[in-house]
Amino acid sequence: MPQHDLNAIAEEHLAAAHRSEHGRSANLLLRERPLRQTVIALTAGTRLDEHNAPPAASLQVLRGVVRVNTATDETELSTGALHLVPPERHSITAVTDAAFLLTAVND
Repeated sequence: MPQHDLNAIAEEHLAAAHRSEHGRSANLLLRERPLRQTVIALTAGTRLDEHNAPPAASLQVLRGVVRVNTATDETELSTGALHLVPPERHSITAVTDAAFLLTAVND
């Protein structure tokens, strides 16, 4: 199985996010049912609108600062933080240019 350099991938996708009119870039790194890992990069101020959470997921911040919002909570995470994604609808906003690794397990 190939190794992935998360630092290099984060930098690559942050550059791609800056080139994108939507301010984001994503890359599915690993898909081995039921596990899925994706690197997502967002420019400062870009928001992933409210969406449903998978049955189990975590978010590890590789660069920058992101904010995870639910109906009842707001959590700000910075580089190096590992956060359990709440099992409810949520949105994610890049406070600064940011990249994170989303690990999800689907049924």
